[in-house]
Amino acid sequence: MFTQVTKGIKVSVQTTFEGTFFKNYKMHYAFGYTITIENLSKDAVQLVARHWDIFDALKDMETIDGEGVIGRKPVIKPGKSHTYSSGCLLASPIGAMKGHYEMVNFTTSEEFEVEIPTFKFAAPFAIN
Repeated sequence: MFTQVTKGIKVSVQTTFEGTFFKNYKMHYAFGYTITIENLSKDAVQLVARHWDIFDALKDMETIDGEGVIGRKPVIKPGKSHTYSSGCLLASPIGAMKGHYEMVNFTTSEEFEVEIPTFKFAAPFAIN
């Protein structure tokens, strides 16, 4: 598990290898990840956007920006958490992702970034 805390918001990531398949006559490696965002601060916050840098051993880095996560902009009250799962397709059996969430503090109206720790993908057969 990969974990990081920024301004009282703890982000934990667990990854899984989902398998391989062919798409457009090329082998692809499917990875899943589950992220838990825990509010350790005293203020309610809302996740409004995300930024991802996706690293693939066989391709250039890909950057993705978007609103919310999986179609939602969760409000996370103090002491509560939000968990979601998503996935990533790579051309290589080895890769990684990192990024940040854009959040809003409901008490101060401050917008701030919460770092997502770099998490690695590795198919079991690709590592010793």
